[in-house]
Amino acid sequence: MLFNSQLFLLVFLPLALGAYYLSARSRARREWLLIAASLVFYGYWDYRLVPLLVFSVVANWLFSWAFRGGRHRAIVILGIALNLAIIGVFKYADFFADSFAWLAGGAHERWNIVLPLGISFFTFQQISYLADRYRGTAPLYGFREYFLYVAFFPQLIAGPIVRHNQFIPQLAEPPGRDGLAERLSRGAAMLTMGLVKKVVIADTAARIADPLFAAAGTAPLSLVDAWMAIAAFTVQIYFDFSGYSDMAIGLALMFGFTLPVNFNAPYRAASIQEFWRRWHMTLSQFLRDYLYIPLGGSRFGPSRQVMAAVATMFLGGLWHGAGWTFVAWGLWHGAGLALHAVWHRTGRSMSYVPGWALTMLFVMVSWVLFRAADFGDAAGIMASLAGGNGFSFVWGDYGANPAMLAIAALAALLGPTSQDAILKYRYDKPWVAAPVALALVALIIEAGSKAHLEFIYFQF
Repeated sequence: MLFNSQLFLLVFLPLALGAYYLSARSRARREWLLIAASLVFYGYWDYRLVPLLVFSVVANWLFSWAFRGGRHRAIVILGIALNLAIIGVFKYADFFADSFAWLAGGAHERWNIVLPLGISFFTFQQISYLADRYRGTAPLYGFREYFLYVAFFPQLIAGPIVRHNQFIPQLAEPPGRDGLAERLSRGAAMLTMGLVKKVVIADTAARIADPLFAAAGTAPLSLVDAWMAIAAFTVQIYFDFSGYSDMAIGLALMFGFTLPVNFNAPYRAASIQEFWRRWHMTLSQFLRDYLYIPLGGSRFGPSRQVMAAVATMFLGGLWHGAGWTFVAWGLWHGAGLALHAVWHRTGRSMSYVPGWALTMLFVMVSWVLFRAADFGDAAGIMASLAGGNGFSFVWGDYGANPAMLAIAALAALLGPTSQDAILKYRYDKPWVAAPVALALVALIIEAGSKAHLEFIYFQF
């Protein structure tokens, strides 16, 4: 069930909200109701995957319950290993088998294991909780609280990656507390903003990027077409994923919960380090706290820092997809972060404009590895970006309007962020509701008038 579908917006969401607030006086009832709604939401994709989600939640809670510190630390390590094994089987089994077969000079007949939606996100959340239990910084929560923390439907499929201490303490707050109308209003506005990003901007950019990347697999692109393809994908992936995050934050707020911000104008960054502090912030913070810092971070000199940055981004790239192009994308960013760390240690600085230009060029070229089907396509597109395949202009054959890219780019570079525009500014005039309501109605009609495009991060 997609957030940008009429089934979700006109049926599931109103029913879930209504039932939740009718059950608001009983904490147990409202939490079990949200758990049930979340399982229905998840099972709509494929009901056969629901038992895996339930097993993952139950097993991880039992590991956290069995942990008592000291000699019992092996229990937490076993729990983390089980999580990694689950994600390894479902997400990487075919990938590793293909790689080993290639090294051996043979071929692997793929098992075609179904990738459960959101497995990377809900697995990482549970790993972070077990790691915090191991460190002694996380309490043991009740089973119902923990289940809802993992399965809460707005963030279940594609994040944000929420820490236990960011969500579970909020469960004690009564849904009908002061500010209910404001939470519902701001949440609905945030949901509308996310729909605009997805339906109007990201899906339009996809109709430019997808045919061009597909064409790159059959014939070399011209320089103009290659840059159009990567510009369109740069716009698409940002507005697609930040749109999902806005919708998740808005939906959670309508139920009375605050989720962490996941994007903060990343295309305005003037360094690759700043980019990762602004892009997919909850993943960046997870990688920093549970990989980069434990590997040494910046505490043990430049060599260790470079190693930690490259290793962290290698694993970050692999997390994004079971393919060597994703690994290369991660290593690309790891190398960029390592170079930035070395540059920073020299005490030198760069003014904003050249820093921003270099960062955007670095990020845009890296998206080729992220989006291309394989290394052959990626190499061909990169050659085209450098003018190696000619300068002819044939983009018009793909039938989409590039003006949307320019408007979206200006919004990403100059406009206020969603959280600033909707969650921070005061709106004391009732008439503000009218344009938001009209936009939401128009988006619902638009969502029903064409085929839905899945969110890019659903594959992760």
